[in-house]
Amino acid sequence: MKIFAVGMNYALHNKEITNALLQKGVGTSADDRQRDPVIFTKADSSLLKDGKPFFVPDHLGRIDYETEVVVRICRLGKSIPEQFAHRYYDTMTVGIDFTARDLQKKLREEGQPWEISKGFDGAAVIGEWIEKEKLPDIQALHFSLNVNNEQRQEGCTSDMLCTVDRLIAYISQFFTLKTGDLLFTGTPVGVGPVNIDDHLEGFLEERKVLDFWCK
Repeated sequence: MKIFAVGMNYALHNKEITNALLQKGVGTSADDRQRDPVIFTKADSSLLKDGKPFFVPDHLGRIDYETEVVVRICRLGKSIPEQFAHRYYDTMTVGIDFTARDLQKKLREEGQPWEISKGFDGAAVIGEWIEKEKLPDIQALHFSLNVNNEQRQEGCTSDMLCTVDRLIAYISQFFTLKTGDLLFTGTPVGVGPVNIDDHLEGFLEERKVLDFWCK
């Protein structure tokens, strides 16, 4: 199983994270939708599911939540045309792309790869899967995150800079997609830190699909 993730796929979040990382001019221009997506991978050991707690690593500094729609690949595919990409996923859920923000900033400043700030153990949380047919158009899905009963993030996939089908077509140019592979599709504005004893709940079209605690 491979875990793919997308960076900077919502314009308002791009401005938010650009300021945080002090990288001016990244992901904020009007032609963002024409750019190739930012793709990275997470280790399979980063997967966290079934409501298990997330153990906040005390050696990585600030850990931020990033709420995302996640899709699951349902068939083998390579170099998939965008118009056929919808055939390659069958279910979706809400997930959390946990990010070691201090470490990410340090690695960026040093010009080093920053995957370890995204791919550590437990950094890819997924919720309950919902079949695609039971949801609206994938580019019109509303999703949100509550932390300790307070809404912290809210987004709609219509605001994506790169659609899910475009992402799948692009990724399949470089990687053979296999049944069970996961795609985290990017986070909207509102990311923030988590702390021990925080309770996180994720919603997809008002249905709670994600529920876990930080320990």
